[in-house]
Amino acid sequence: MWSQFGNLFSIAASLCLLLTVIATILVIVLDNRNPVKTLAWVLILIFLPVVGLIFYFFFGQDTRKEKLISKRGYARLTKRPMAEYQQQKSFHCPDEQFQLMRFFRQVNDALPFEGNVIRTYTDGTSMLHDLLRAISQAKHHIHLQFYIFEDDAVGRLVRDALIDKVREGVEIRVLYDDVGCWKVPHLFYEEMRGAGIETHAFLKVRFPRFTSKVNYRNHRKVAVIDGRVGFVGGMNIALRYVKGVPWGIWRDTHLKIEGKAVYGLQTAFLTDWYAADHSLITSSRYFPEMDAYGESLIQIVTSDPIGKCRDIMQGLLLAITSARRYLYIQTPYLLPNEPILVALKTVAQAGVDVRVMIPAKADTRLTHWGTLSYLDELMEAGVKLYMYHKGFLHSKLLVCDDMLSTVGSTNMDFRSFEHNFEINAFLYDRSSALALKNVFLDDQKASMLLSLRHWRKRPWYQKLSESVICLFAPLL
Repeated sequence: MWSQFGNLFSIAASLCLLLTVIATILVIVLDNRNPVKTLAWVLILIFLPVVGLIFYFFFGQDTRKEKLISKRGYARLTKRPMAEYQQQKSFHCPDEQFQLMRFFRQVNDALPFEGNVIRTYTDGTSMLHDLLRAISQAKHHIHLQFYIFEDDAVGRLVRDALIDKVREGVEIRVLYDDVGCWKVPHLFYEEMRGAGIETHAFLKVRFPRFTSKVNYRNHRKVAVIDGRVGFVGGMNIALRYVKGVPWGIWRDTHLKIEGKAVYGLQTAFLTDWYAADHSLITSSRYFPEMDAYGESLIQIVTSDPIGKCRDIMQGLLLAITSARRYLYIQTPYLLPNEPILVALKTVAQAGVDVRVMIPAKADTRLTHWGTLSYLDELMEAGVKLYMYHKGFLHSKLLVCDDMLSTVGSTNMDFRSFEHNFEINAFLYDRSSALALKNVFLDDQKASMLLSLRHWRKRPWYQKLSESVICLFAPLL
């Protein structure tokens, strides 16, 4: 009797699983998402139904909100930057990049500002030193937003500096990503709150609403001091950005900006702050009047999983296709969607010197295997692939034709393009482009140029692993 009951239960469970899988596949297909992503989900549900359902429950559901802030609220927030932009004298933008600047202006409300000065950081120590100096000199407010804010020697150093400043009467607001900081003890942030620092996690992940937020993460790294000095790039607040990893240094790229382009960083922070705290901060004190500091023409561009446009991805597509002489890219994860992949191959086949630099060894094995699966196709089209051997290359950098460059938080992968909240500074001037070009060329000395002939001789099991992971690249 018990045996028959067990058999019936097993049949019922299998039938229930089958129906659930079929229903989930129908939902995915009717969702009308990217066909590549749809196929990846269908494959994992067919071959690994239990694992697939669990992953889809946590990471696959499309529950993106339509808006984080209303148009009226955003207009109030950007009133001062817009006034400064409208009063700005006509500036020179390279003719080749005017279309890109106009695209960001139309779809992203990104305001370009001239007269900025930048400093480029390629190591965490110098960036941390200047960030702490800027914090110590703050008079009115400090706004920090990082995907990761670790409870380690570096995190505690920054936290203690913030606590000292809040005791001096400086307003301090800190945003961190809830998933990025899962391993950080709550006490670390509670100490900041107890000292008077306003601290929030972005899109908190808590049951039972877990699935609505875990897949959409705030990957931005922004610091704004008194509305005049800003930092943006790929570096988080963590010891490994200073100390490195077991196999070498942690090579990253970050910018310090002084000038009106900081308005863009401030706007991005305050928009995310509204999403986390539900308080709209619009006072002109956060957008102080500034004179020209330097020669850089900068546009701060954000992207998010809200709406139909993928602003930074589409902008990068325009930048790639506008290249005429050379295009240099650094990215820790190279998992391009079809438009970016085709664009890279096309401009390389058209005779553009396309160079892409990735780490020889990465911090995430699966994404690295996924990256390796694209190299054969790119090299066959004429793209030069460099593997950085001095440590882990976490830099997100693009420079083109001595006139366009961008540094930010955006990786060349599906997650950054589709799911993350990202931010990049786009720079339209020769001096910035040459400086970042030299950064790439310096790193090239510590890199190995891959040969297509030798690459194809790697073991068959490595090729198989890469090919299997490539099928699920849209989900990584």
